[in-house]
Amino acid sequence: MDIKKDVQKQFGKSADSYVSSPIHKKGNDLLKLLEMATMTGDEELLDVATGGGHTANAFANSVKIVTAMDLTPEMLKAAERFILGNGHQNVVFKLGDAENMPFSDWSFDIVTCRIAPHHFPDVDKFVKEVHRVLKPSGQFLLDDNVVPEEDDYDVFYNTIEKQRDYSHFRAWKKSEWLKMLEMNGFEISEMHRFDKSFQFEPWCNRMNLPEREKDKLTEYILKAPQKVKEKFKVSIVDDHVNSFQGEAVLLKAVKR
Repeated sequence: MDIKKDVQKQFGKSADSYVSSPIHKKGNDLLKLLEMATMTGDEELLDVATGGGHTANAFANSVKIVTAMDLTPEMLKAAERFILGNGHQNVVFKLGDAENMPFSDWSFDIVTCRIAPHHFPDVDKFVKEVHRVLKPSGQFLLDDNVVPEEDDYDVFYNTIEKQRDYSHFRAWKKSEWLKMLEMNGFEISEMHRFDKSFQFEPWCNRMNLPEREKDKLTEYILKAPQKVKEKFKVSIVDDHVNSFQGEAVLLKAVKR
């Protein structure tokens, strides 16, 4: 099945759970994104793959207008209910593909994308599209889960994400992001790395993972090499996975 149809199917049935998800709604990374942005209040901002709308909602008070775009109609409707429920009147909602955005060149001062690019099958094309729709010297604020540079850790993290969520495509290495951005006309002006804790049960339940699949995922994690479990700080209680720790990066890149 096409990965984009997978995304629509997964997030269509999980839309409301993403609006209420604490890791999406209350993450300190969201506050950091706001700090990293340079804003006067006159900016036009695009939030790509808006999901539950948390990033668009957070920036609405600080810019002139926000366009919240998502591939999944149900997710976009959930985001709209959430944002309008918070009283914001300067947010518009647009159905669209991150790799083929329905906007003219030089349309936005700021583009944000938070906890989403690991679902994009052609992330290089996405970066090119961000560059295209940004005005000269425009800001791209990226926030996503990444994998460590060592291949064993890369394989482990991407495997468990794919087993949990078939719409997951790939979490990239930090070095891969830096290369993609710099090769596509951006200059990195700021970067932050942070640890990210995942509680196993809510993490699985957000994707409505059946118990049989949850058991298979648990078995895979339990059988992982000790160095992998130590790297990801896997917590095991009575042969059940309680939690583990990943990582994410925040990047501010400026269009050359």
